[in-house]
Amino acid sequence: MAALDLKATLSSVAPGTALREGLERILRGRTGALIVLGQDRLIDSISTGGFTFDVPFTATGLRELAKMDGAIILDSSASRIVRAAVHLMPDQSIPTTESGTRHRTAERVARQSGVPVISVSASMHMIAVYLNDDRYVLEDATAVVGRANQALQTLERYRTRLDEVSDALSALEIEDLVTIRDVAAVAQRLEMVRRIADEIETYVLELGSEGRLLSLQLNELIGGVDAERSLIVRDYLPTGSEELIPEILESLAELDSEAVLDLGRVAAALQIGDTHTLDSSVSPHGYRLLARIPRLPATVVERLIVHFGTLQRLLAASLDDLQAVEGVGDLRARGVRDGLSRLAESSMLERYV
Repeated sequence: MAALDLKATLSSVAPGTALREGLERILRGRTGALIVLGQDRLIDSISTGGFTFDVPFTATGLRELAKMDGAIILDSSASRIVRAAVHLMPDQSIPTTESGTRHRTAERVARQSGVPVISVSASMHMIAVYLNDDRYVLEDATAVVGRANQALQTLERYRTRLDEVSDALSALEIEDLVTIRDVAAVAQRLEMVRRIADEIETYVLELGSEGRLLSLQLNELIGGVDAERSLIVRDYLPTGSEELIPEILESLAELDSEAVLDLGRVAAALQIGDTHTLDSSVSPHGYRLLARIPRLPATVVERLIVHFGTLQRLLAASLDDLQAVEGVGDLRARGVRDGLSRLAESSMLERYV
């Protein structure tokens, strides 16, 4: 299921929306329903009978129309009821894992059309969303909140560990003692945090108006993670290879749950080594540490990296050396110098005290 399609569909059926209210009314009324979210030529070609309405969507209207046999077709934004009591005839050769007639039809229509289809089961008291080849069951908000809180606690622990390994890497960078293993460990933690955050974001979408507090907590915990992912990749790539950053981030995201635990596989995805070279030394350019200096424009950071090449040369630079870089005057040179000194001092204290 495409991530964007899933997010859009979950948002449309989240608590607080008119569509979710209509679905809840159908459940409480102990009737089933088959609802198609969108109309195009393909949907028209597999639809027969029924009534054409094209009226504004209301939760009560959906509930009343669900009393009739057949499917209800809404527009893609779920703002209008287009047709009702429609008989859907999808391609019977499309495989389905469902057993009930309504669910089998919903799955086949979703696979054939690529349009979200909602099936409400009266006997199982369940709402299922079908989209392409996937099925997503909407749960009661209480159950979703419980799982979301558990995931949030996990995220807090992973974020704490991420901060620890990230600070350790900064200290090693300043001492010029970094190995591929150290870089892979930070990239691994960043990827794990991203995956847990994505899962919680799905819960936020599913909770709709009831997920505001959860969303605030999530945003606080993942602040800076996306930027850090790009920076660590960029810091250890050869100069002039910036165009590889999106590809490398995608490679990390594609690692399965077992592969992401293997630092050798992570290093390979980063394109800096493999299992046999984890203890090899590497040197950063300095993007991560320069990003921690406040009010330092990205253009100046880029010029400093191009001029000095490595973090160690940057740390050893005098004020005159820094001022030799275009766009770096006396005030900014002192800011860079003082900022790097403070970072070095705090990293050493955290590492050895």
